[in-house]
Amino acid sequence: MSRDFLPIVYSCLVFAILSPFSAESALTVGFYSTTCPSAETTVRSAITTALNGANGPAASLIRLHFHDCFVRGCDASVLLDASPANPSPENNPVFNMRGLDLIDAAKTAVEAICPGVVSCADILAFAARDAFNLLVPGGSLYDVPAGRRDGNVSSFLEAVANLPAPTMNLTQLETTFAAKGFSLKELIALSGAHSIGQAHCSSFQSRLYPYDSTQIDPTFAQMLQGKCPQNATVNGVVTQDFVTPDSLDVQYYNNIVNNKVLLFSDWSLRTDPIALTTIVSYSTDNLLNILWSVGI
Repeated sequence: MSRDFLPIVYSCLVFAILSPFSAESALTVGFYSTTCPSAETTVRSAITTALNGANGPAASLIRLHFHDCFVRGCDASVLLDASPANPSPENNPVFNMRGLDLIDAAKTAVEAICPGVVSCADILAFAARDAFNLLVPGGSLYDVPAGRRDGNVSSFLEAVANLPAPTMNLTQLETTFAAKGFSLKELIALSGAHSIGQAHCSSFQSRLYPYDSTQIDPTFAQMLQGKCPQNATVNGVVTQDFVTPDSLDVQYYNNIVNNKVLLFSDWSLRTDPIALTTIVSYSTDNLLNILWSVGI
């Protein structure tokens, strides 16, 4: 993080120390209804204004929230800056984390009306919900239970150990997600977030030289080779979904069926008959139905 983030990080740490509720407290919808009634609408306004219709940064907020929750739980530890004692935090540049400035803007807006009340972790959860609303065709606001306590530990090594890698096969993905309590069906539903956003060439380039026509559509592979030359000195960025790149929808599942996904981890979902049946059924469904059906 830049120095501009330091006041926000400090307030996160102060909240972690002074917050009256414990990490084990049950989360509740409307948690700030008496202490900061405008918290959620303030976050939504700040995020909407900052995004100004840009879908790329909105996708980054969803990814940021996923990274935060998958390492130490949804505790905003991904926001913590490097320090002499912890020189390599979860937001290490290797992860290309984006959206931190948007959370900063939302936190600043909330602090202006309710100083020291709303946790950074809850703000990140609210912001991800608001980004989701902007990306789903027609929009969709859902209730976000709140009451998270901010963490004060952030570890790059923990992030590497916990976060799923783009090179994982299905067995590895199932193990990684099962460790967090997710079933195969939930893993597939959550993977639908790859309907938006971008991926660096380095994340999938090994699939292109040479490419396996049983894993990746030849025409698609050749198009990607044009965007990610084998000996390029710059690590390019490619849209995850070339059909509806700005919409969070079920096109991702159609892309898997047609062997038109960038990451090996996404393609590997189709290697299990049960998983493939689920993917095919999702490809003709509505994303909101899918998420609600698995309780996400």
